This record gives sequence, structure tokens and C-alpha cells, in this order.
Amino acid sequence: MPTERPRDTRHREIDAIVEAKAGGVAETRDEADKYTVLGAASRRTFANWLTPIEEHFVCHRNDIPDADADAWTVSLTGGLKGTLSMTDIREKYPTVAVAHTMECAGNGRGQHRPETGSVQWDCEAAATAFWTGTPVSLILREYGVTESEGQWLTTVGGDPSDGDDIFARSIPLEKALDDCVLAYEMNGEPLPREHGYPVRLIVPGWYGVNNVKWVEELRVMDSMVTEGSLERPGEHAYWQQRSYRIYPSGSEPDENETVETYDTWTQLEGAVEYPYTFDANVMSLIGAPSGESPAEVRPDESLKVRGVAWAGDDGVDRVEVSTDGGETWDDAELFGPDYAGAWRLFRYDWDTRLGRHTLLSRATDDLGRRQPSRISDPDVWRDALENDEYPWNEGGYAANAYEPNGVDVEVRARDGRDVGE
Repeated sequence: MPTERPRDTRHREIDAIVEAKAGGVAETRDEADKYTVLGAASRRTFANWLTPIEEHFVCHRNDIPDADADAWTVSLTGGLKGTLSMTDIREKYPTVAVAHTMECAGNGRGQHRPETGSVQWDCEAAATAFWTGTPVSLILREYGVTESEGQWLTTVGGDPSDGDDIFARSIPLEKALDDCVLAYEMNGEPLPREHGYPVRLIVPGWYGVNNVKWVEELRVMDSMVTEGSLERPGEHAYWQQRSYRIYPSGSEPDENETVETYDTWTQLEGAVEYPYTFDANVMSLIGAPSGESPAEVRPDESLKVRGVAWAGDDGVDRVEVSTDGGETWDDAELFGPDYAGAWRLFRYDWDTRLGRHTLLSRATDDLGRRQPSRISDPDVWRDALENDEYPWNEGGYAANAYEPNGVDVEVRARDGRDVGE
């Protein structure tokens, strides 16, 4: 099992990233003092479609490797045989850019009661960026991979562990052939070190853990990664088969070589006993007003509510906004860019009144699945979704309840008078 010892270099690394990102991110608590975790410093990040690099969350568990792009290679193994240099990746294949809403699978973990372990994210670990690189499909097909049925692509990260574990994640080969990219640029700039320089796997619409940083190996396999399935020493399967799975307190998930569905919500409904975190559940966040300061309006002036909503591999069909803590709901308008795997903007013009209000948003995907209202108690499991709750789980993964993400807003008159004057 991977070690959870504090990293001596962690705080220096965090300080350097915060400085480089000019205050766009802030540190989030990690119980074990093991991970580097930085989330958006302001809710205002979620009022815009494109997330600046300075505001994009950061999460990794080991030290950033001291990578030299000129010397870096990606090994092709399993059903593949070969090696790619960064020059190969950049120049041998056509270049594409994909929009991707990346959300940490642990986003919302800090909203679980009782608290679970690890990084205590609230809602700050989500972002949308453009990632430029080489389609994985072109590489795989050049090396003879044309059929995807029943096969998996395992990606191994090159970040050095302080234990015996290897960071390896498997995704279905059909997803890899569909829209995945080996990225070397982010928002039109060279890929930053903390985001995976020199090359990172991008899996549009899927939780961040699948988007392996510092890629050093791609392996085509007949199953997901299991213990001992890689031709290298160390522990192979922890980050696929134990961590980043959704299970109730006291459970011990068994290894699976494959699953029939990759849709996280469908797995939660019973398709997989202890679901894997692949594509992101339907989710929304209000970015403005942020609640960080009073909102000021003139008489008869509406207040503009803005936010973002996403649904992994699925589309966002509807966003509703409540300005009274969930008593009543109105439809918001979806607008702006509409890319598969990326969030949509929504807006709602609120004819407000002075005073204090709780704003909520809830999204529904194009399969009719709507965000639940709250996170359940630990003793509720399969019945949670039927009760309009998201199931409390040991790892705090894939939470998408809307009540914990509400925004408390004080509305004042623009002329400076306090409420009640």
C-alpha cells in the first residue's frame, strides 16, 4: 500500500506554485501532509468559461520530476512495441487542441460528514482549459491497434514515489481511440511543470486522476491494471483498484479485470459493486455573485447570476437556480461555447431584494440525471440516489450534491445604505 508520509519538499513546492500563479490558487488541507493541492482561490473562477493557468487547480502526490524534454521518452508496451521521443510526439503526428473540464475525483470530499481522510476539497478543484497535443488514436493505429473491444490502455506516470507504488491508471481503449490526447501545451502555452511537463494524458470529460501527468509508459492490455500486471517492480494496482473507487465504510473492494460500463453514475446505480471514477458526474457551480463581498444593486436593477455546469461524457440539458435556499427554482439560460467534455456557462437575471440570500444551482444531464441535494449519512448506500442524496463513501469521491455548494449573498443598495435603511 502506498505510503502517506509527509513530503519534506511539499511546502516549498506549494509556495513556489502559488507565487508563480500570482494568487489565483490557494492551498487546501491534506490530512497526511503528503499531497500538493491547490484550488481556485475565488468562486469567480466559475463565472468564466476558460480557466487561466493561474487559477487552474493542482493536485499530485509525489515530487515533480526533474524532466528534460529533450531526453524524455514514452515507452509503448504490452500490445505495443516502441518508444516515442518528445520530438516524435510533437512533429510526427498532426496537432489538435481539445477543451476539457478537469475535476478532481475528490472535489467535494470536505463536504462529507463525518469527514473522510485525505485532501479536504470544497468545490475548488475544477477547471476548463484547452490542451494541445497529439491524438492518442493516431499513435495507437500507427502501431497496429485498430480494435478496442475489451481492451484497456494503461498509462504510467513518471513521478518518483517515496514508496514501492507506481502511479498507473487504466482507461478503456475505446475512450483512448475516441478523443484522448498526449498534451504538451495548456491554453496555448508550454505545459507547466506542475501540470505534467513535458507530456500529459488528457481524457476529456473524465475525472482528473485519469489524466496522468509526466507520462512515461503507454501499455495496451486485455484488462485494467491489476497487481503484478506491469513488467516492472513495485505495487501496480492501488491507484486503480483501491483508491479512487466509491465504496461504503468498512468495505474492501476486490480487483476487477474489466467492467461493463464506464459511466460513473450508472455504476453508482448498481452496475458495478464498488464503482470506479471514470467520467464526471453532472455538476454545477455558481461563480458570480461569489459571496465574498456584498452585492450592490440600484432600485429595480436585476443581479446577474453566472456559473458553469458539466456532465462528463454527457451533455448538460438544464440548469436551475434557486435564490431562496431551494424553496423555489427557475431555469437558467445555457450559453457560450459548447464542446464535448467541457462545461457550459449559465446565466440567470435575478430580480432581487435587499437582504441575505442563499443561492443554489442544480444541473440535469441529457440522460435526465439531476444533481442530488445533499450527501447522505454513512449508513446509506444504494438507496441514496433514490432519496435525492449522493452516497457518502470512504474516499469522498465523485460528490455532486448542490446544497453544500450554495452561495450566501448579502444584497445592498448601490448608494451605500445598509439593509433596512
